[in-house]
Amino acid sequence: MRPLISPYLLAALAVSLVSATALAQSESAPPRLLADSVADLALPSPRVQTGTPAAGKRVFLRPAGDTTGPAAVLALPSNWSAEEVWPVFVELPGNGGYRDSRGDTCTGLPEDCSLGFGLTAGRDWIWLSLPFLSADGSRTAITWWGDAPEYNPSATLEFWQQILQSVLRNYSGDSQCVVLAGFSRGAIACNALGLHDDRTSQLWTAFLPYSHYDGVRRWPYPDSTPAAAAERLQRLQQRPQFICAEGTQTEITRKWLAGHLEPAAPQFQFHATGFVNHSDHWVLHDVPARRAARAWLQQLRKQRPTLK
Repeated sequence: MRPLISPYLLAALAVSLVSATALAQSESAPPRLLADSVADLALPSPRVQTGTPAAGKRVFLRPAGDTTGPAAVLALPSNWSAEEVWPVFVELPGNGGYRDSRGDTCTGLPEDCSLGFGLTAGRDWIWLSLPFLSADGSRTAITWWGDAPEYNPSATLEFWQQILQSVLRNYSGDSQCVVLAGFSRGAIACNALGLHDDRTSQLWTAFLPYSHYDGVRRWPYPDSTPAAAAERLQRLQQRPQFICAEGTQTEITRKWLAGHLEPAAPQFQFHATGFVNHSDHWVLHDVPARRAARAWLQQLRKQRPTLK
């Protein structure tokens, strides 16, 4: 297990003033629609290119020897070089087949993730988008993970292990700075799967769940109870989490954690996006929550033990 006193706790505390300011600004005005805000970033087109990984490219990545199975999506930063060691931003997609009355959609596919691009702007971080898999590992799971009603995550977790180790080994990823992030289903999975067992838990140094949180409400997968989620949360130890959501969800999560952690842990930051949309496209807008998330990531990058 990682040490109880983590250098990343210092990073979480170092940006506390920025976080408090951003949270106050984002909560001082009622949430608005994304359609009423002008984005300052545009997602790359095409979202995924063909060929092998290279600086500034985003390509499909499969385990060694696999040419047809489910794929992750790897984006090396535009300033990438093999001579340096790079922090890794791992992202999990939401449930597919989603569309609401505001026009927000989600395909459930890793190629359509957006958080990593909006929060890194394609520089300084390796951005790895991971899929969820069916129980036998033969296909990408568009909703949840595994197959109903068991929702067994074993194939998904093994795939994540293989892909992440490949990125660390072959593309100069820094095992001492791996952030696990996710939207909606992916946000729930940050704890539900990211802290599922000791082996998986050891992969990550920090977490960024956006919109939903493991344990706050019941979901179809087994062990989605508050008690089971609280047990998983014990594996977090003192690693930091940047928790954000649309509307008032952040406050709901804050209250849930206050009831399940004694005393309240200082490594949690809470931020409202300032929007009502259930969409990861908020990161394409210059808002206080994005500025706070970028500052948090920057501190994590600077505090890496590999730079000591």
